[in-house]
Amino acid sequence: MQKSLVSIDDFSKEQIVHILGLAAEFEANPRQKILEGKVVASLFFEPSTRTRLSFESAVNQLGGRVIGFSDANATSVSKGETLHDTIKVITNYCDMIVMRHPVEGAARYASEVASVPVINAGDGANQHPTQTLLDLYSIAKTQGRIDGINIMMVGDLKYGRTVHSLLQALSHFKANFTFVSPVELQMPIEYKKFLYEKGISYYETSDIMERMSETDIIYMTRVQRERFADTMEYERVKNAYVLRRDMLNDTKDTMKILHPLPRVNEIHKDVDNSGKAYYFEQTQNGVYARQAVISHLLGLK
Repeated sequence: MQKSLVSIDDFSKEQIVHILGLAAEFEANPRQKILEGKVVASLFFEPSTRTRLSFESAVNQLGGRVIGFSDANATSVSKGETLHDTIKVITNYCDMIVMRHPVEGAARYASEVASVPVINAGDGANQHPTQTLLDLYSIAKTQGRIDGINIMMVGDLKYGRTVHSLLQALSHFKANFTFVSPVELQMPIEYKKFLYEKGISYYETSDIMERMSETDIIYMTRVQRERFADTMEYERVKNAYVLRRDMLNDTKDTMKILHPLPRVNEIHKDVDNSGKAYYFEQTQNGVYARQAVISHLLGLK
């Protein structure tokens, strides 16, 4: 049994494949009451809509109960309580902790303090492993495979924790990467070095159209205002890429567009009914992937 899921690297390729199989099982039957009597603490020190609600939906559909908070200002943290003490106390009330925190490394620290499994629901610009698993499930469903896909990652590749986790996971499956971003938001060197050392190809460009015709998955990201210390830098790059329907004319019939959401203006509304958009279905897949992770970490599947 796996104790916690803090980074996607905590799962081997075999475990990832197992989770995707469980997600398919839960999609076929999402209301298995295997969490009856279990309590999951949902600790969101940073705002969230999809992640928090999909975790809560996953637990509720499996018969468990959710406790927690979605605003750290309404907790003892606002009085100066340390993360250590918060986790130590809440561990006594639950069977699992799901935590989002703005500080990189906070989830790893929580997993070392807690005596119950911890799932990282996002820590700063670092990792978001359950988003990665639902992304992989979405890729497998739309492409019929994960191995060898051509994926284009677009937008904020510097601060985007979703692309960092997804890159690491896809390295198991020999994906081909195209990175599209302004110079200021390029994929960090450590991730490019990671791919190089694994013998995995990547191509870097600022032109979103350059390799679109051969792409299987376009993974759009928003430029995240909250990650910028310099407001002027954010204003300079916030509208670097806007995907419109007429840009999709020469793409593969099977090509799909993913986005971790929320969308601001990087995907025009006219893309929504293009047949290429998959980002709303992607959020539904999040419930099944999170049911799979929860049941696996608790040793139930």
